[in-house]
Amino acid sequence: MEAPQHSARAGGVVATLAFAGITAAIMQTLVTPLIAELPRILDTSSSNAAWVITATLLVAAVCVPVFGRLGDLVGKRRMLLACTVPLIAGSVLCAVSSSVVPMIVGRGLQGMGMGMVPLGIALLRDVVPQEQLSSSIALVSASMGIGGGLGLPIAAAVAQYANWRVLFWGSAAFAVAVAALIWFLIPEVPAGARGQRFDVPGALGLGAGLVCLLLAVSKGADWGWGSGTTLGLFAAAVVVLGVWGLWELRTRDPLIDLRTTARPRVLLTNAASVFVGVGMYAAMLIVPQLLQFPEATGYGLGQSMLAAGLWMAPGGIMMMLVSPLGGKLTNARGPKFTLICGVLVIAAGYGLALGLMGSAWGLMLVCMVINSGVGLAYGSMPALIMSSVPLSETAAANGFNTLMRSLGTSVGAAVIGVVLAQMTVTMGGHTIASEDGFRTGLVVGCGVALLAGAIAAVIPAARPAASGEGKPGRSAEPAQAPAGA
Repeated sequence: MEAPQHSARAGGVVATLAFAGITAAIMQTLVTPLIAELPRILDTSSSNAAWVITATLLVAAVCVPVFGRLGDLVGKRRMLLACTVPLIAGSVLCAVSSSVVPMIVGRGLQGMGMGMVPLGIALLRDVVPQEQLSSSIALVSASMGIGGGLGLPIAAAVAQYANWRVLFWGSAAFAVAVAALIWFLIPEVPAGARGQRFDVPGALGLGAGLVCLLLAVSKGADWGWGSGTTLGLFAAAVVVLGVWGLWELRTRDPLIDLRTTARPRVLLTNAASVFVGVGMYAAMLIVPQLLQFPEATGYGLGQSMLAAGLWMAPGGIMMMLVSPLGGKLTNARGPKFTLICGVLVIAAGYGLALGLMGSAWGLMLVCMVINSGVGLAYGSMPALIMSSVPLSETAAANGFNTLMRSLGTSVGAAVIGVVLAQMTVTMGGHTIASEDGFRTGLVVGCGVALLAGAIAAVIPAARPAASGEGKPGRSAEPAQAPAGA
């Protein structure tokens, strides 16, 4: 084990990993301002253009747990650098694309960059001093949400005032900067699972199952939830993931140790992660529409895409500011307490939204409250995970937790999409979501956050053996945390 880095160097490591996570997360919202223009830009249909977004989601979901395990096997710094290669290549390919196929391929390559988030979180356990660990984990973990929150206004501004290709040239420049910072500032750390083999059948099985599941969830509204394609994909996901689970339980070096993930502390944290993801994404879908719907509806605020992004931007900034405070709260009371506080803040934000949805400043305040809660919750979950798994599995376990969060956002998009599609009004010959639909979506977000809080409340306290497993004295949860925290 390497000695802890000096504070100055540790600060550079944390800043680099947070920047890497933000850059990877920005790729998720990069094309949002272009959605309406993509069919014209790429000379294709709207259904084909939608794959520009879906491809990134699918590739990220498959690569995050796989890259996490590879980080445990061959070294986290090496895999962080490896993640920047497709990120750069995909950005350049998108920038020079004029048709849909290369754009989809490039967006898929960009999705591979999401593997940097769990790798960065796991690396912190190796290189950051104990007294800085909780706040560092919180900041890097929240980079997913920070990137999403800041990416929308940045992308909207570039798309409105410059050529759309600038978005992708800019993302390529960001990715190059990330690679340079990782090369110069991130120290090499011995692989925690050296000597073990990579589980190729497990990676293929998990990838196939996730693609079936996420395709059904993300495309169900377009294809029809009762269509043969959607139901067939759901059935295939159940069968493939079931077989994959049996394989993982029987192989010697599994991609994901299901016995570890079945521990109540890890299992309940991952379950809460799914619901936190749903709760976060509900607001990301509802607030932009309320801001941009015409004022003639009686509940829309008539803002442009750029203005809507700017009204939402303080929410991303709040997440950045709150995350280190969440780390201090974790040091004082334990990550379970921080998680519960976070989901209660999210629920409070949705409660505020029901009364403040009639003004842009009110929705800005709502975004700030909800994203503050997300920052607390996202920062606490890796701490809960890493205090419960051995050092040789930290990257893989964090990759699986990141996958659960991403699954939550996908499910959230589908659920809110169904709510808004079922509760509509007709204006000017167009069918749009009604005010009651938006209010129902906000209630769903509040309820899901409260459900996440109920799950978090029954997460058991860390066993002393868990904190010392694999790396004595480096548990992510403080020894002084009160029982049950």
